[in-house]
Amino acid sequence: MPDTNSVIESFVSQSRQILGENLVGVYLHGSAVMGCFNPAKSDLDFIVVIAHPMTDETKCAYMDMVLALNAYGPAKGIEMSIVLREVCKPFVYPTPFELHFSERHINWYNENPTDYVQKMNGTDKDLAAHFTVIRARGKCLWGAPIPDVLTEVPATDYMDSLWEDICDAPEEIENNTMYLVLNLARVMAYKKDGLILSKKEGGEWALKKLPEEFVPVIGTALEEYAGTEEETVIKGFADTQSVAHYDMSLARKYADYIQERIREEK
Repeated sequence: MPDTNSVIESFVSQSRQILGENLVGVYLHGSAVMGCFNPAKSDLDFIVVIAHPMTDETKCAYMDMVLALNAYGPAKGIEMSIVLREVCKPFVYPTPFELHFSERHINWYNENPTDYVQKMNGTDKDLAAHFTVIRARGKCLWGAPIPDVLTEVPATDYMDSLWEDICDAPEEIENNTMYLVLNLARVMAYKKDGLILSKKEGGEWALKKLPEEFVPVIGTALEEYAGTEEETVIKGFADTQSVAHYDMSLARKYADYIQERIREEK
């Protein structure tokens, strides 16, 4: 089975082959560039920038490539978005995208590729967060340097993108505890200290900065993320198969606390 570096290298080389002169650059973000990649918990996050819109035929060829590589990826697979250079600089928000893939879309593409490539486009607020991370800590795997392609994302757009990801945290935290506990922490770290952190770094920041009563739930999330809690991991379902032991009443209180602090400073 190919290792993570081989998957990344194949993604870049096949992107160049399929997209040719239309390819502006391939950029890596997320845990793979933030020092906390865990094959049992992480995905590989790519942003692909192109000069001109893709044909449906090219989109299908690209998706076939991504799905083939995804089978060799980490537990949560590959997540990627393709965007036009013209929406990156100057930055457009919510950001339009030409094509997107994550593991949750595998069945749709396999069942009806034409329908998928014709409908998998639109706008995605998450791209503001991804672009911000790329500018701060990302890696250009091939193509134009990051500052030449991505302009700075306005703080209001970045914060709105982050809020979109945590707005339902008190209701959803029981279903996706580790992710939300750590993501809430890194959003708070940005709001209070202007820091752009990984989930792991966010949790470590929260242990030092947030009220002591929340230490147990933050500590458990960090242990689960590191893989030290007993758990079952099935590819594609790493978040939902954990058997880490959380105090859910404390987790909900923690989510409410952070949301209230963020609202106060909006």
